Amino acid sequence: MQQTPAHEQHNPELLSLIPERSGYLVEIGCSSGALAREFKKKNAAVHYVGVDISAEYIEQAKRYCDEHVVLDMDVAEDSFFDQHGQADCWVFGDTLEHLKDPWTLLARIRQRLPKHGVLVACIPNMQHWSIQARLACGDLRYEDQGLLDRTHLRWFTRQTIIELFVSTGYEIDAGIPRVFNQPEAAPILEQIRHMAKVLGVQEDMAVQDALPLQYVIRAKPGQA
Repeated sequence: MQQTPAHEQHNPELLSLIPERSGYLVEIGCSSGALAREFKKKNAAVHYVGVDISAEYIEQAKRYCDEHVVLDMDVAEDSFFDQHGQADCWVFGDTLEHLKDPWTLLARIRQRLPKHGVLVACIPNMQHWSIQARLACGDLRYEDQGLLDRTHLRWFTRQTIIELFVSTGYEIDAGIPRVFNQPEAAPILEQIRHMAKVLGVQEDMAVQDALPLQYVIRAKPGQA
């Protein structure tokens, strides 16, 4: 199946949550290497490892990454994680939702992550107002990119993102909802508010959770 198209733009919120002190960074799903390009402007000394399932994208990422690996993370062996066990930052920019078992993958990284290490991720929000509207109309069709990217295998909301990380041994210490100005959302959000009232759930929270297109989070090792 064709992967999400590569491009030269980086995610500024994702970049902002990567600690500048990171000395050894592994980015899963590095695509063209745009994020590596921008982070190296902040920390040129970092050892940056770019990993992607697409050999074509890795060829582009070689421009900015110190190491480059073509790998399907769903079949990654322990030797890969052992080799990069000294990494103090792992980055997943719109990647976890493409994996068969992100829970096991995060747990494997957690086993090796140093105490000062972090994991930074951007994850699409399945609770977005546009998805709720399409579900109400039965119009849930896969697309080439975006929230309904046909290569997405897993779906998350704010609540289940928190559960994903807590259940695999992490504590979320920073988060940024990526909300974009879309005036056409207003009447749909009012209906979401009404539905929340009917269901007996917190109305303001239901509306708030329907706004972000994605969540950008940073997680650190949780208390044992």
